[in-house]
Amino acid sequence: MRKVKTWKMPVEAITHVAARFKVLSEPLRLQILQELETQKLSVSELAKAVGSTQPNVSKHLKILQDERLIGRRKEGNVVYYSITDPSVFELCSVVCGSLKEEFAERSAMFA
Repeated sequence: MRKVKTWKMPVEAITHVAARFKVLSEPLRLQILQELETQKLSVSELAKAVGSTQPNVSKHLKILQDERLIGRRKEGNVVYYSITDPSVFELCSVVCGSLKEEFAERSAMFA
């Protein structure tokens, strides 16, 4: 069992933390981040990779960019997106590890 660290944050800071979690609560945004983890991609490349439309992906890219998780850079006529805050993958790793343990425990109960 992990030792839980207790901490207190001002309400203003908690509001920012909640906003970050809200941005990460959308499955398509997580797919976009996953695609951008190792490479920069254009909107059309991302749309194809995640199986969505270009306008929908653009909407989610704007939200991720507003939260400063990704950035954009224009090269010629194409805009490429990339990760600007790699700490998001540390958070995902913690959550995925926790879920993996939970699934293993549940699986063992039914075996």
